Amino acid sequence: MNGFGRAWRSVIRKPVKSILLLLVVFIISLFLLSGMASKSASVATQDNTRQALGAGLLLEGNESNRHTRIDSITERIGEGKEGTLDGVHVKKLDSVYGVQWQVWTDNSFETLLVDDIETIASVSGIADYNITTAVMAVNPVNFSRIEDDDVDQSSDVQGVSLIGNRDMEMDSNVLSGNLVIKEGRIIKRDDIDVCVISEELAAQNSLKIGDKLKFNDYHDRENSTVYEAEIVGIYKVNQKMTPYMSGDTYRSENMIFTDLRFPEKAEGNENDPLFAKAYFKVKDVDQYDSVKEAVKQVDIDWERYDLIDNKGNLDTMSSNFNDLENISQILIWVIAGASFVILFLVFVFWLKNRVQEVGILLSLGVSKIGILGQILLEALMIAILAITLSFTVAPSVSHVTANYLVTQQIEQAEEKKELDSDKVAFDFVESKQEVTGVNVDITPQMLILDGVGVIALISLSILTAGTGILRKNPKDILSEMS
Repeated sequence: MNGFGRAWRSVIRKPVKSILLLLVVFIISLFLLSGMASKSASVATQDNTRQALGAGLLLEGNESNRHTRIDSITERIGEGKEGTLDGVHVKKLDSVYGVQWQVWTDNSFETLLVDDIETIASVSGIADYNITTAVMAVNPVNFSRIEDDDVDQSSDVQGVSLIGNRDMEMDSNVLSGNLVIKEGRIIKRDDIDVCVISEELAAQNSLKIGDKLKFNDYHDRENSTVYEAEIVGIYKVNQKMTPYMSGDTYRSENMIFTDLRFPEKAEGNENDPLFAKAYFKVKDVDQYDSVKEAVKQVDIDWERYDLIDNKGNLDTMSSNFNDLENISQILIWVIAGASFVILFLVFVFWLKNRVQEVGILLSLGVSKIGILGQILLEALMIAILAITLSFTVAPSVSHVTANYLVTQQIEQAEEKKELDSDKVAFDFVESKQEVTGVNVDITPQMLILDGVGVIALISLSILTAGTGILRKNPKDILSEMS
């Protein structure tokens, strides 16, 4: 009888042993698949403070991917080295606390890519689009800002805020109906060096339509270039706009809207824009869902972006949610390590209870390698069935696992926020995201990796457990039969 025949008879002759291994391999395969699926899961969140108002889609940068890119670039610069690469700067500082490393980024690294924005704008069903800059603090040269006399301004940059738009009509404050033009007009896409100011700022400085405001870089108020913007409109708001940061620089009355390219000049970074978000207006509201799906299929690096729909639902296209990828990777290694130990103990138990069988096979002239090969064949017969069964339930279990990991991260973040709440005080409303779903896909590549990984673990476990047989000579093994 050949080895395959002996292996098959051994499997069906000892059903309890076979079922035990089946369950062990089934659970191992399932856990490994869950870990791999969680690693590449995408997380859908809802953020009511970042809605793409109306029939439109909002594009913003993905914070997790931002940190990943910074880490990757600093590694390319080199550990313990100063340098600049792709908009990331690393500098060594000597302080009283010893050597410290400063890492910062410039606009070229942070900005949304115009080519990607225009590619999305070309999708059928997109009627028009707007680009909005980040909120930029600048120095007011020929006018005074609104200040709270009862607040200490020593930690504030003593400036005002500029927000540039390609087409101000599609700015979120205008779309929501909160900002309306009291005098003059709104900024249009062909305007250059123009601005719209608040009615409070106009009243304090006796400003009118046609007057020109001057700005420059607040880092160098005396020597930096001064830029002028003509006032084309004066706005009022129903509710004060949420400040970008604390301090009177960012208060609602000191928000000044400009054409798209003016803020970078006043900030001291001409020809180096910082585009923070893009809004895409959907032509037909009845086709909203199909247009959104078409946009998501556009061939750009989605890892860089978050796509937000008109309800605040955010599809995190990045494969990583906070530290989900890292946690899942650790989980995979823990599962692999624990699986090896469990399988090793299972096969040690097998061999201990098969000393007589091993002795008989040796007396019949079967080699020790042949005996281990038979045990491996038995294990593989059972493993193939267990792995196949795990594939059928993996999607649901992987979804539960990913949801659990995301929930744990959210709880940890909330706990950390509570611990830090007494250390940092804000006078603005912080963006609050709510997870609305975790999308998990089991790909063919995952199934192949899972199968190969489980078989490798079984083979290694049998080889390790069988070292006792390989080391002993046949005489010693036969003597144990007595």
